[in-house]
Amino acid sequence: MSQPPGPPGPGNPYGGPSQPPQQPPYAQNPYGQGVPQQPGPYQQQPGGYPGYPQQQQQPGGYGYPGGYPGQAPYGYPQGNLPPGMPPLAGWGARLGATLLDALMFNLVPGGLVIAGYTQMSVKLADRWQDCDDAGIPRDACPNPHVSGGSVALILIGGLLSLVAMLFLCYREGSTGQTPGKKIVGIRLLREHDGSTLGFGLAFGRRLLHVLDGLPCYLGFLWPLWDAKKQTFADKMVHTVVIKDQS
Repeated sequence: MSQPPGPPGPGNPYGGPSQPPQQPPYAQNPYGQGVPQQPGPYQQQPGGYPGYPQQQQQPGGYGYPGGYPGQAPYGYPQGNLPPGMPPLAGWGARLGATLLDALMFNLVPGGLVIAGYTQMSVKLADRWQDCDDAGIPRDACPNPHVSGGSVALILIGGLLSLVAMLFLCYREGSTGQTPGKKIVGIRLLREHDGSTLGFGLAFGRRLLHVLDGLPCYLGFLWPLWDAKKQTFADKMVHTVVIKDQS
């Protein structure tokens, strides 16, 4: 004899086979709790967040909801940056990149400027010595003749320095990396969406570094204890320097 059908299950008043309740879509987090999947500025399709080069992604890396390996999911511990943001670059790496750029692009222009001013200083010192020997006060001592070679060295050095700065701004604005940053493995990007700055903003940020140097170079040291590892210029233009994963 067939058994009579049992009482209808919950949520199924017609006595048919009960269906398991549908679970809302949740993103699994490492702590076993379901968290509603919320789109974020860095939760993009595989390939990286906006403005970052396409590359092979590893599970849990940036561009994924879980964030970077070893970091808290759904929130970056350093400064509460958007999820999926790569780790911020340390102060030592930033200093190393700056020194490398200076050696590659400022050593020759700076040397030319120093050579020009040195020649002028030597001639001025010789003239003052002649005036001292003749008993003429220095304020009444005639200025020495400035040679064209000294002026040319200063002008050429200044022009090369300007060209180097514009080139670094172009590289930094279009790719996020100067040659020094590329060697060290760091990248400069916008804080909010991870895109590159563009030439104008990169140029403005470089000019704003003057503010970093005014209070005894305090702005350049600020990343040592700042949550987002930003200089004053970074805070003003909303940029961060991250470890490059390409």
